Amino acid sequence: MTDILPDAIRRLYTDPAEYIDSDHPAVHDFANTAVAANAGDRTKASVLYKAVRDGIRYNPYVNMRTPETFRASSVLVAGHGYCVGKAALYAAACRVHGIPARVGFADVRNHLTTEKLRQSMGTDIFTWHGFSEVYVDGAWRKATPTFNDTLCAKVGVHPLDFDGHNDALLHSFDGAGRTYMQYINDHGSYHDVPAKFLMREMARDYAHMQGEDLSGRDMEREAMEG
Repeated sequence: MTDILPDAIRRLYTDPAEYIDSDHPAVHDFANTAVAANAGDRTKASVLYKAVRDGIRYNPYVNMRTPETFRASSVLVAGHGYCVGKAALYAAACRVHGIPARVGFADVRNHLTTEKLRQSMGTDIFTWHGFSEVYVDGAWRKATPTFNDTLCAKVGVHPLDFDGHNDALLHSFDGAGRTYMQYINDHGSYHDVPAKFLMREMARDYAHMQGEDLSGRDMEREAMEG
């Protein structure tokens, strides 16, 4: 399919940004190690997705008061992060390979979050949930590299796969057919993570959680404990 992105728009989504910092050496090494440079864009998008999904553990107990929570290179070095940081890392890895990539946001209802996380958040609504969009085969494709495979096994869902072409948003149902995730409000897409805004928004939406000591909290361990 013919590439229809104007050059200026393509540069906007392939050049490094402050939080989608695809020029960081660690991000560069990660992206180039994960997939061969001569692979097609669809293959690259799929392989890099899995590398971020499973190589970076999902954990929502992160410090929302620091911008490093949202920066691709910092999430990579930490080895864990929450949805927005993982989406930024996936977008950055795609940009390393010249694939236009950006981050998108939506409010979602999570019916199967752990009880401890629900109590901390005070709701089952995840506001400003982050996912990624990559430009492959002449169109923007949505992909959510949030939940790693080991966490999925513990909460009873199959890992969400992305073939580089068909959208891969969060699961509508779990392995037993129960409602799992629902998208309830779309906030659009951005060329970089609006970190300052998100820090303020998270402080407003999850004021109780902001005051908790989250050190040592881990969602996978809580999922095992029931």
